[in-house]
Amino acid sequence: MDTTSTRAHDAIRTAPRALATEAVHAGRDDLARQGLHAPPIDLSTTYPSYDSRGEAARIDAFATTGAEPDGPPVYGRLGNPTVARFETALARLEGTEAAVAFASGMAALSAVLLVRGSMGLRHVVAVRPLYGCSDHLLTAGLLGTEVTWTDPAGVADALRPDTGLVLVESPANPTLAEVDLRAVTHACGSVPLLVDNTFATPVLQRPAEHGARLVLHSATKYLGGHGDVLAGVVACDEEFAGRLRQVRFATGGVLHPLAGYLLLRGLSTLPVRVRAASATAAELARRLTADPRVARVHYPRIGGAMVSFEVHGDPHEVIAAVRLITPAVSLGSVDTLIQHPASISHRIVDADDRRGAGVTDRLLRMSVGLEDVEDLWSDLNASLPGARGTARQATTGVRPPTDPMPLRR
Repeated sequence: MDTTSTRAHDAIRTAPRALATEAVHAGRDDLARQGLHAPPIDLSTTYPSYDSRGEAARIDAFATTGAEPDGPPVYGRLGNPTVARFETALARLEGTEAAVAFASGMAALSAVLLVRGSMGLRHVVAVRPLYGCSDHLLTAGLLGTEVTWTDPAGVADALRPDTGLVLVESPANPTLAEVDLRAVTHACGSVPLLVDNTFATPVLQRPAEHGARLVLHSATKYLGGHGDVLAGVVACDEEFAGRLRQVRFATGGVLHPLAGYLLLRGLSTLPVRVRAASATAAELARRLTADPRVARVHYPRIGGAMVSFEVHGDPHEVIAAVRLITPAVSLGSVDTLIQHPASISHRIVDADDRRGAGVTDRLLRMSVGLEDVEDLWSDLNASLPGARGTARQATTGVRPPTDPMPLRR
């Protein structure tokens, strides 16, 4: 059984394929000729080799460029055939040359910062809101970075000679604010734009098509899709991928092969899951918008399965009252989750910065799953606190989503 014949760029492609087709077949194109249907899981940490001179040459080549070694695998920290299948598939879905997987989304972001920092480019321009731990990593300077926070219109003015990265998340966590990616790319000039595409997934948005050089995913969320795998991945060009592989090798932030297998399996149903959950989320956003107990609803123009809303009453009452919906951190699973960002996902962000980014103390974030919409609404309806006050704030950001699922790239 040849588990090494599919590497990150050993792809069989004859013509452009629909996104749904790529999701099912990318990373698996070689299986039939091996007499296989399901991808194999290679759990080896090391691999035998009787050609030590050849091994030395391959390791020298990796040290120079970070390119994947030719021939059979060498060691688990250099790469794994099962993980490579997932990387191949994700790169195809995002429309990039390569992708590099890590043990978590934060490990993936850390690797990007380390690559740029190693080149003396330690300054980051970032737009709030971001995922709370991403915000904290930048603000605390834990990796020696310095951050300038700005709005999308201020990106160009915030750039410095030592700026190594511009970072945005769109739709943003947890307010679902959207950024004009093409406009930000233009403002970045030669500085790489990194887009956290976790909420949108390549089903709704492919940032590389708008000029982003780096696309980040917490693969723990929609790419895995079942709440049972922790991972991160960066889709990018091959040159940057080589640097990321070198950082991954040096720091050890590797993805376990079983996680790579689960992620590849998750990708096969990604379009179906995202479309189904998005339809339910849009309907729940509509009902929440019309409910007098709800002060404001956030739902992105491109659609998606995330809904955020602010209640007139105590948001903690909602968390305590839900029964079908699970009160838990994280998102993107087949079941619906709800959480209070100011208490959990964004607690680590300074309170003033948090509120300034629109993360109010009454905001709830809901990741809509695959349950029936009526069952979900019944649970929400019974859990919302009674209306307080006499007037509702104007709702914003709630509009019928445009068709976000083009069939072909």
